[in-house]
Amino acid sequence: MGTDAAESSPAARPGGRLRNGLALLGPGIVVAATGVGAGDMISGTVAGAQFGTTLLWAALYSAILKYVLNEGIARWQLATGTTLLEGWVERLGRPVQYYFLVYMIGWSFLVGGGLISACGIAGNTMFPALSINAWAILHSVAGAALVLWGRYSAFEGAMKVLVGIMFVSILGSACLLLPDLPALLRGLAIPSVPSGSTKSILSVIGGVGGSLTILCYGYWIRESGRKGPAWMRGTRIDLGAAYAFTGLFGISVIILSAQVHPEAAKGAGIVQALANRLEGVLGPAGRWALYLGFWGAVASSLLGVWQGVPYMFADFVALLKRAGPEERAALVRTDSRHYRAFLGFLTFPPMLLLAFDKPVKIVLIYAVIGALFMPFLAGTLLYMNTRRAWMGDLRSGWVTNVLLVFALLVFLYLGINGVVEGAG
Repeated sequence: MGTDAAESSPAARPGGRLRNGLALLGPGIVVAATGVGAGDMISGTVAGAQFGTTLLWAALYSAILKYVLNEGIARWQLATGTTLLEGWVERLGRPVQYYFLVYMIGWSFLVGGGLISACGIAGNTMFPALSINAWAILHSVAGAALVLWGRYSAFEGAMKVLVGIMFVSILGSACLLLPDLPALLRGLAIPSVPSGSTKSILSVIGGVGGSLTILCYGYWIRESGRKGPAWMRGTRIDLGAAYAFTGLFGISVIILSAQVHPEAAKGAGIVQALANRLEGVLGPAGRWALYLGFWGAVASSLLGVWQGVPYMFADFVALLKRAGPEERAALVRTDSRHYRAFLGFLTFPPMLLLAFDKPVKIVLIYAVIGALFMPFLAGTLLYMNTRRAWMGDLRSGWVTNVLLVFALLVFLYLGINGVVEGAG
């Protein structure tokens, strides 16, 4: 089906589903809530405390980049009817499948440890009667239970509530504590790489808006019944709203943290430092706004990862078995034993990382590792989504392709700069 036909479908015509814009904001809100989490809060806070507002551009760029990448993932799925993981295996060969599996297992172990650590910090900050580790374990098990016993619609509803909490608390606080406007605009408009900032930039780009979790969008739009090219415009609206929120959130965190001392960007005291700053300006309400916003961010990220990433493992198993359509449908669902097995892997083994007692460092490591996934994703989308034989009239245009090339160049620059910094 071509683009013109897609645009004239009931889902795209005025008076059809697009007329009710709020109805479109489903999977996008979920992917935003998942991507806006521990990575944004910790990496953004560290970057802001150490480099002020000079790295605001990284949060803005990350949101734009993640939009382009996620739009490409949705574009592939709506055009071909297959997930991107299926496309990688069918079009690029099975070695890509095994590379992805190894990366996903390593990433999942680290991200699981980082998320439960961040949830532990959030819980302990609000109610210190329980230790960080106790809160971390409690959040991990509770998240798994919610995924196992809840339907997708309930999961989506919970994520929307958490997004509302984050929006009111973090964005509202940032608006009340805005720095001088010229400095803010310079930080947004002029990309700069201060000495020693490469890891912070990578962690912001990797943390703001998610990394591997953006692949979950394909599974979530399938859960919500969005199939075929007719949904392309609706998908752009959904993702546009999601990443507008994501960019604003990342920028807000950096703005808030730019007003605390760099020494505060170490250890679990990072949240307390921000809360103290807000309490000094807004009173006790400011402190609790930060507490609730931080908890909402990390809890939604954990819930999204626990619900979404096991789909990828189940998809891998289906590809390994060369499953047909009916068998695949039975495998890639929340009640399959492969999905539940990987949910168990996310829930329990990462608890071992709690023994290192370095919760903030774990979050920063997984954010950097997540950023390293981006060039692979951008490169494969450049190759696959530009082929008319595979994509038809939904193949990506020159604007999208330029942005993807730019993403590759930025990561190349950051990689070289990081090597130079390390050698120095």
